[in-house]
Amino acid sequence: MQITHAELEIMNVLWDQPGIGASEIAEALKDDKSWNIRTIKTLVGRLVEKGALATEPDGRRYLYRPLIKRGDYQKKAAKQFVDRMFGGRAAPLVAHLADARGLSADDIAELEQLLGELKK
Repeated sequence: MQITHAELEIMNVLWDQPGIGASEIAEALKDDKSWNIRTIKTLVGRLVEKGALATEPDGRRYLYRPLIKRGDYQKKAAKQFVDRMFGGRAAPLVAHLADARGLSADDIAELEQLLGELKK
């Protein structure tokens, strides 16, 4: 499932606050986005069509909740990115990140711990 950047903004709100309506989504995004309610409803409709969101009637409106977990989507999206940009190899990605923005001592410690766990 492909989720656009704009749709991902909606998903992030609903992963944090499942079971809310379009007006609550708009409220959650008001400081970051200047989207009107029609834009929100269009994006939500696309996500429903893609099978990413479920709808539940609530009077005259609908409440939305994610049908996919954030972690599952992140894994899939990260794999697709690494496959597309780095031929499926993680080492060039890490090298690029280290070169482009530098790694802090905490980043390096986390990577060393992760590598240690993977070796076991």
